[in-house]
Amino acid sequence: MKLLINALTKFVCGLLLVGLLIFLPAGTLSYCDGWLLMGLLFGPMLIAGFVMLFKSPELLRKRLDVKEKQAAQKGVVAFSGLMFVAGFVVAGLDHRFGWSQMPLWVTIMASVLFLTAYGLYAEVMRENAYLSRTVKVEEGQKVVDTGLYGIVRHPMYMATILLFLTMPVVLGSWYALIVFAAYPVIIIVRLKDEEALLSRQLSGYTEYQKKVKYRLLPFIW
Repeated sequence: MKLLINALTKFVCGLLLVGLLIFLPAGTLSYCDGWLLMGLLFGPMLIAGFVMLFKSPELLRKRLDVKEKQAAQKGVVAFSGLMFVAGFVVAGLDHRFGWSQMPLWVTIMASVLFLTAYGLYAEVMRENAYLSRTVKVEEGQKVVDTGLYGIVRHPMYMATILLFLTMPVVLGSWYALIVFAAYPVIIIVRLKDEEALLSRQLSGYTEYQKKVKYRLLPFIW
């Protein structure tokens, strides 16, 4: 029950915060793309939360823990937060003043890609019981090298990049996409710091790096 209350509290707070960041700058609730993103973002999130609550409560507990202990990762989280705030505000202002002209088919394609990224994210959580929102090595943790982890070393980050780059397009804002374009850079900084820690503390990770060459994009990097 405590875990359920904690999860629901954070879910409702996130819902209200994103709603305020989108609709307040837009100056109206008549922002269809804004409601579309809210549904795409929080609908699957709610379903995934209940699935984890009943099937893997420990994984849900890890996903709710966002307190980074390393200084470098704290900086990454802070920059990510600023980017999200700025991106959503710009999207709202873009809607209010009509800066962008986004074709409907582009928004539809972005929505499909967004849901695809959510599916990849769910698969990563299914494959990796050690998945956490903070960078750390747990007692007894083992290297996962099957499924998506056999293709790229960081499939979760691959999925989140796709998620966050499609967000501003779903919102119908080219200008917000410019802001969210900083996200891959932020992730690369986080990823390199995380790999350094895993190489030092997780047994077998160095061998895994040799086995799976690509970090984020197959055949590219």
